[in-house]
Amino acid sequence: MHVHILGICGSFMGGIAAIAKSLGHKVTGSDANVYPPMSTQLEALGIMLTEGYDEAQFSPAPDIVVIGNAMSRGNPAVEYVLNRNLPYTSGPQWLLDNLLKDRWVIGIAGTHGKTTTSSMVAWILEHAGLKPGYLIGGVPENFGVSARVGDCPFFVIEADEYDSAFFDKRPKFVHYHPHVAILNNLEFDHGDIYSSVEDIIRQFHYLVRTVSANGTLIVNQADTNLARAIEMGCWSQLEWFDARADADALWTVCPQTRDCSEFSVCYQGNTEGQIVWPLFGQHNMANALSAIAAANAVGVKPADACTALSSFIPPQRRLQHLGDHNGLSVYDDFAHHPTAITATLDALRQKHPQQCLMVVLEARSNTMKLGHHLGQLGQALSAADRVIIWRRPDLTWEPAELAIPNDSTTLEVCNSVEDILGLVHTTTRPGDQIVLMSNGDFDGLAARLINQLSVAH
Repeated sequence: MHVHILGICGSFMGGIAAIAKSLGHKVTGSDANVYPPMSTQLEALGIMLTEGYDEAQFSPAPDIVVIGNAMSRGNPAVEYVLNRNLPYTSGPQWLLDNLLKDRWVIGIAGTHGKTTTSSMVAWILEHAGLKPGYLIGGVPENFGVSARVGDCPFFVIEADEYDSAFFDKRPKFVHYHPHVAILNNLEFDHGDIYSSVEDIIRQFHYLVRTVSANGTLIVNQADTNLARAIEMGCWSQLEWFDARADADALWTVCPQTRDCSEFSVCYQGNTEGQIVWPLFGQHNMANALSAIAAANAVGVKPADACTALSSFIPPQRRLQHLGDHNGLSVYDDFAHHPTAITATLDALRQKHPQQCLMVVLEARSNTMKLGHHLGQLGQALSAADRVIIWRRPDLTWEPAELAIPNDSTTLEVCNSVEDILGLVHTTTRPGDQIVLMSNGDFDGLAARLINQLSVAH
């Protein structure tokens, strides 16, 4: 079968392409911008890519067109598909029809931590010798590729609450029919799709409805919004986890270090294993706890899961340490929500309590650009000593007017990445901790900053 994918260079659609190729299909695709790393990953698989949406890409006509959720009416390729009555579907629906319907699916949902937790679950199963399939919205460093079919019944998938396609506004995750589902957290996000947190709570409840009676729901007890989704009805085996101190839940933790880089895992009050790893932060400890619970639900002992996670390498751009350069420590983080920013800064404060902490922020997500979280954003950034915000031309709010309720936090605004590089070059001191925050490429800031620091400071 010839599968043609519109929007193929996104992390999710690129994963669909890799899986389709592994299943023996001829795969082609197009995107507005064909660029590494996804373009090189796909080309290495022998997938022909077209830049742009000219109708010539449909000759010869494919058997099915898989349309990414970034595609909208008015796009020339979309209009061609509709006018010529070509068969089409969404990425999540294609995945269900061609792979997931025959697999034991482990879905990881939540406003934050999906990529990291999915990578953890996949690695635990891999370490146990199970060779799972997976599709993750990032590059899991223990594997090096974002998706694979796998050689066992288990398939790990990042269960995203964002919409499926322009013709299917349901969340991606309702297509996955997981047998095991992790619900890590639930907050308002995706302001271009949802009008309130109530809308999102209901969508998470719809995910709960898709889990079978002999399936397992692993739910964060610390999140009241998740509790509300469960209260609407639950028909599956329910396991609560809680990474807070002195929590009373089925799955708990006991940190041994201030920065949570060492901790023990407890099940029913009994210590099952210990993790010592290069990651840090309470949020990563919580992610690990849910991943261990999910692995246990498919037969991997918690002690073995702890051993696996001690060799876990976090995905790219998830509080990724880019190294120390001329006395400056640089991190790259995918933070796109105030809660994620808070978790990252808390983790860095615990790790480096005496150093100056500088945040360089690109407010790139639709929710951030629309200004839905300005009050929370200012509060989250107050944990930093210095904040630099890129004044993107598509922002609907003025960064210089952001209220940060901490008089000791300095706020600076730059009109370009070049200005940011200049400011960092002239105002930082050895020992400073710099964290870049964006859910996009930040105009190549990470690589450009490392190059600048490597030359001189």
